[in-house]
Amino acid sequence: MPNFTFSTKPPQSVRADVLVLPIFEGLEPGPGVRPVRGVDLVALYEAAGNKGKRGEYLIVPNAGLDGVEASAILLLGVGKRDDAGPDACRRAIGKVARQLSKRARVATTLPQIAGRAFDEAVQATVEGVLLGAYRFDRYKSNSNDDTPKLREVAILGGARADARSARTAINRGQVIAESQMWARDLVNTPALDLPPAELAREAQKMARQVGLKAKIWSEAELKRGGFGGILGVGQGSVRPPRMIELRYENGSGAPIALTGKGIAFDSGGLSIKPADGMEWMKSDMGGAASILGAMRAIALLEPRLNVIAAIPSSENMPSGSAIRPGDVLTHRGGKTSEVLNTDAEGRLVLADALAYLAEQGPRAIIDTATLTGACMVALGDEVWGAMGNDRQLIRDVLAAGEAVGEPGWELPLYEPYRKLIDSEIADIKNIGKRYGGAITAAFFLREFVGDIPWVHLDIAGPAFSDRVGDYWPKGATGVPVRTLVRYVLLQAGTRRR
Repeated sequence: MPNFTFSTKPPQSVRADVLVLPIFEGLEPGPGVRPVRGVDLVALYEAAGNKGKRGEYLIVPNAGLDGVEASAILLLGVGKRDDAGPDACRRAIGKVARQLSKRARVATTLPQIAGRAFDEAVQATVEGVLLGAYRFDRYKSNSNDDTPKLREVAILGGARADARSARTAINRGQVIAESQMWARDLVNTPALDLPPAELAREAQKMARQVGLKAKIWSEAELKRGGFGGILGVGQGSVRPPRMIELRYENGSGAPIALTGKGIAFDSGGLSIKPADGMEWMKSDMGGAASILGAMRAIALLEPRLNVIAAIPSSENMPSGSAIRPGDVLTHRGGKTSEVLNTDAEGRLVLADALAYLAEQGPRAIIDTATLTGACMVALGDEVWGAMGNDRQLIRDVLAAGEAVGEPGWELPLYEPYRKLIDSEIADIKNIGKRYGGAITAAFFLREFVGDIPWVHLDIAGPAFSDRVGDYWPKGATGVPVRTLVRYVLLQAGTRRR
């Protein structure tokens, strides 16, 4: 990982392999462009066909630039001035992060475009550099041929910038980005190498490194505890299920509770998926990975409050021992569910975790899950859906996502739809009718939280991408790690810590 520093030196005087300077849409020069003498940078940028749209860039070698110490200048389009906030910084520099990773030393004035939101723009810039340069090459035999060379990134602020708060923002950005990249690694790892037991070992290792308390619930302990959903989904696999319990304790009062769907691989079970719907199902533990990444960041950022996570992990496979359509499972706490479709398994494992977390008396529960294709139909593949029983909690989590560039949208828990999951032989059934599938799935989960404030984030769309984005390659994105961390820090009153 590169070392990030902060300086208030004039950008021309900073020694670097490349100096990144922003250009607004409409070819308006951003901070640091006008002081460069010896060449009309904006004219060169325009001559190359650029207009300042986000991510459009031009590299200008230093051949006679008066007083410029950098070897080259990278002019970077950041979009419209009116949109020049932290997320514009994250997305713009994320688009060129791969290019920057080929240089050893980089400096930039980019966060200065955000004005009063400078500190958050500093954090966003750090996140953009790291998340944009991310690559998953563990299984590449020639991965060393394109090893990133980036060693140092200097964030440049104006003369009046608060250096202490800027350095705090840098640290926060590093911690969150590194945690989100670790979550990406977990999701991108093939299911062969990351069954529930191995996911639990990775969580334990992380917990030791950052000071979290960890307990791994074995198959036998899950049986004794009445976790029938986790066990039922996992009984078709030779690789037994686990539940990962993590505790962060740094305050008084009821904890915030987190859980995420951890299906190590989802074949659909006996209600088997078609081949082209199964090939990326290693990503069905994206919710679990996001909770693990968030817990890592929370532990390192040290907010003054308590957080508990209970993360269920099973592998959904077809075999002679697999659950069958029509079977009934008994969940933690005694509620029963009729399984009409074994491919609607995420809600079955989450139900147990939610019931367990509700027993801990938390102030709020948040779950994340790659739960339904119906949510993707409604919201596409870049926006997650939010449903819950507490409007303030929903608003707070949506606001956190909007602030960090991970947008969500509320879907209604329209009460008449609740009857769609009534079962004739059990308390509830695990699917409703074809339409409104994201909503009926949320109604299923609501059965297990009681009257505790709860919100469910359906991240089926944004958790895994089939195309390159502003600051992610194809594959896992790590959404919504930043949202969860932002929410927790705000609840602790330590966002600027």
